[in-house]
Amino acid sequence: MPGLRPPPAVPDDSEVIARSVEEPELFARLYDRHAADIHRYTARRLGEGAADDITAETFLVAFRTRGRYDTSHRLARPWLYGIAANLIGRHRRAEVRALKALARTGEDPVAASWSERSDDRIAVQAPLAGALATLSSGDRHVLLLVAWADLGYQEVADALGIPLGTVRSRLNRARRKVREALSTDPTFTPDRQELNPSWTK
Repeated sequence: MPGLRPPPAVPDDSEVIARSVEEPELFARLYDRHAADIHRYTARRLGEGAADDITAETFLVAFRTRGRYDTSHRLARPWLYGIAANLIGRHRRAEVRALKALARTGEDPVAASWSERSDDRIAVQAPLAGALATLSSGDRHVLLLVAWADLGYQEVADALGIPLGTVRSRLNRARRKVREALSTDPTFTPDRQELNPSWTK
């Protein structure tokens, strides 16, 4: 229709971050776009209680360091997941304890955060939790950023500040260990699994 202007373009993440240096209130847009995903990812790894704190701290760290953000990266997801992964790393022992508890009993605070899953599905997760507990923190970060955060290899490299080749080697090693652990677990039945193919392929 004549005289109607097209709607204004929505600024991408890099523009929001760059503008927020002078207009800090704009940073709230980044939170609105990505906080739910960061919270969901953290809750799957550490449980709901820790997820609230780590999500808040992730965005606090991001806000404080936004002046150093590389604005050639239009999407801030890898950067935010990298901050969250570093914070999760400080809780490594708690995560491993939770995974081992889930593997042993099928019940754990982390499992409670997977509220959309049935009891049967959580039983399937128990062998997987045991396998994840055996991984080094670096290998676990890479695998879970691919499987749970749905990041691509380059995004994982950007998130963790490691070379792309390191992402590939860690992911291959993690998948191999998970496959081996699951193949030797008598309670794991592949026909019942509802796992992201990223776990083992």
